[in-house]
Order: sequence, then C-alpha cells, then structure tokens
Amino acid sequence: METKTFRNYEAVDVKAAVKEHYRKMRKNQTYDYVQRMHRKYLNFDKPMELWEAMGHLNRLIDVSDPDLDLPNVQHLIQSAEAIRGDNRPDWMQLTGLIHDLGKVMFLWGSDEDGTSQDEQWGTVGDVFVVGCELPDSCVYPEFNQLNPDMQDERYNTPLGIYEAGCGLDNLDLAWGHDEYLYQVLNNHKANKLPAEAMVMIRYHSFYPWHTGGSYKSLLNDTDAKYLELIKDFNKYDLYTKSQKIYELDEVRDYYEPIAKKYLGDGPIFW
Repeated sequence: METKTFRNYEAVDVKAAVKEHYRKMRKNQTYDYVQRMHRKYLNFDKPMELWEAMGHLNRLIDVSDPDLDLPNVQHLIQSAEAIRGDNRPDWMQLTGLIHDLGKVMFLWGSDEDGTSQDEQWGTVGDVFVVGCELPDSCVYPEFNQLNPDMQDERYNTPLGIYEAGCGLDNLDLAWGHDEYLYQVLNNHKANKLPAEAMVMIRYHSFYPWHTGGSYKSLLNDTDAKYLELIKDFNKYDLYTKSQKIYELDEVRDYYEPIAKKYLGDGPIFW
C-alpha cells in the first residue's frame, strides 16, 4: 500500500462500521466516563503471561482501523519486524510488539463500556482530551457536538479544566488501549522499558495532537520531545500495515529474551 492510502476516512470504501464506531466514541467518551473507566479497570488484579495476552489478540479485529482487517496480533508483529529490520534498539522492537496489547481489555470488558469484542468505542480509535473543547482535527469532527461535555461550560473551552502549558502528562485522554497498557506497565514492578517506550505506548493514538496539531495552549517544552518520539514510532505503527501473515510462534524465539530483559519472566497484572 502507498503511504497516501492510509487513514483515508473519507474514502468511498470505508466501512460504515468505522464511522459508526467514531460516532459512538465521540458521544460516549466524556470526562466522567473516563474517570469511571480508570476506577473500574486500573485495579491490576488479573495476572496474565505476556504471550498468552498476545495470543488473545488473534481474536480481535480493530473496528476503527480503515486500513487493516486482520487480527490485531498481525499488526503488532508487522510493526515489530519493521523496527527490527531497521536495526532499531531492542527496547523499541519490543515496544512495537506490545504497543496495542492494552486491547486485551476486551476479555473482561462490556458492551456498555465500549470495551467488549463487539463494542470497541472504549478501547480503540484516535483519542482526544476529555475535559476541554474537542478540536476539528478529530476524525469526523461533525460528531463533536454529540458529546455532552460540549454543552457543559466546565469542559467546552480550549483550556477547560486544565491550566495553560500544563503538558500532556497532566491531561486526561479518552479511555482506550494506550492508557490502559501504559498504566499496567507503569504499575508492573519488573518493567525496565525506557521512558521513551512509555511515551510511545501512551500517546501513539493521540492523532489530534501529534498529527492534527491541536491543543497547543496545553503543551509544554517536554511535549516537543514527545512529538519527535511519536513521529518516529508512527512510521512503524502506521506504514507497516499489510496483508502479510505471521505466526506468533515463528517470532517468539527472537522476542522472548527481549521481553524477559525489559518485563521480567513473571505475569503482568492487568
């Protein structure tokens, strides 16, 4: 696929399910919803081995993705193998392999939360800041006004509940797999991934910022460094998508020692 063919949400062949996904996401992802999801899912009481979690993504196809309709584990392996092919550091290869692993939330998710296999609006898709005005750089900006927060004077201004220059790390983003995996790894005592990897994991779906150029009034100097990291990682997250199929067992022998180096050999608590 050519680069220009990726993320074309206005293409005539984009599935109706993609647009409907974003309609539901914009309507339901309010500030209060995000706080509820933090309380509900960030308990870290569900132990699971890394490779078991990877295997579960053989059962999940990301409904928000207009470019790929393969099980999500294929996208993870494609990303990691491209990073490996460019001889990037081993920690970055592992980051490519696990960056979407937060989508295992569907195992204990629910339709009501948008975190199930059928209802994914609380798991996947481009995220945005909750607690302030939704920008036109969101996918399908015509859905922004469906969000109840946009009728609430606390949340419908450019700064909303935040202070100017507070920085990305002090913002609440729409709930999804990025924040979930970031918080899981941040709580994982054996985690030795560098800070750069954690940035890539946490913000790779934050397209209104890293690609749309929005939220400038909220950013600080550190975020400029974050942007460089995300744009570097984005080459492998987005432009490696293809119909090539891998078997997880085929690549496990290579990645397992790297995973043990940075994540230990015990279970991760989700």
